[in-house]
Amino acid sequence: MELFKEMEEKYIKTNGIKLHTMIIGSGEPLILIHGFPDFWYGWKNLIPGLKEKYRLIMPDMRGFNLSDKPEGADNYEMKYILDDIKGLAEALNLRKFNLAGHDWGGAAVWAFAAKYPELLNKLIAINAPHVQIMTRLLRTDEEQRNASSYMLSFKKPNYEKHLMADNFQLIRTMFFGKTKRKGGYNELDERKYIEAWSQPGALTGGLNWYRAPVTNFYSEIKVPTLVIHSINDTYFTNKILEGLSDYVKDLKIVRIENASHWIKIDAPEVVVSSIKEFIG
Repeated sequence: MELFKEMEEKYIKTNGIKLHTMIIGSGEPLILIHGFPDFWYGWKNLIPGLKEKYRLIMPDMRGFNLSDKPEGADNYEMKYILDDIKGLAEALNLRKFNLAGHDWGGAAVWAFAAKYPELLNKLIAINAPHVQIMTRLLRTDEEQRNASSYMLSFKKPNYEKHLMADNFQLIRTMFFGKTKRKGGYNELDERKYIEAWSQPGALTGGLNWYRAPVTNFYSEIKVPTLVIHSINDTYFTNKILEGLSDYVKDLKIVRIENASHWIKIDAPEVVVSSIKEFIG
């Protein structure tokens, strides 16, 4: 793609590891944090609409694609993820920045805003529940427990072998098979993802986010926050939005119809316009 030729590729040292990072655009810095089983490439449909207004910084997070993959689930505790992001910003000389995350990346940005609010201008969580609400729902709500049942499988030892079997058939179904936009993925996209999942240790690194000990950094969020949520997300029910204002001082919620959990593929135009309106 012609777009890729405009990008700057870096391996940035942070918090004792190296993060493979793609950078494009100019203007206010916006760091984009992907989830599982994604990597930096998952933001590609948002890049054309955002790069003229923001400096987009898109790392492969620890454990994914071309970034370092420390061994052991303990090395994927949220405290390490947060300091990866902080070190990334410091390496790029960012005093303050905007931060967005999807899926596990959303969990990370919620926690980052709680721990390092002084570093952020604005926060964007995309299809990602606040942990206090998610913890309550997993304890009390059968619908959300059922929707989240895949997480129990991901925690199992050697589950990556199931994900890799038959040319990644299970993970391809969970990812490509859940989108609602016809033609949302093409052959190039599929090759890129299979290449990323095939990196030595990549699936183990990604699953270690689920296997890591749970750390609670989630106090009141004082950073202005935009939550973008697909009402047809099969992994996070709409109940994750209930009571959210109890934890977020300055909150805006955008609900998107006809989109799956993979909202960056199904509704990129709405995501882009919502981000631009919110950051300004």
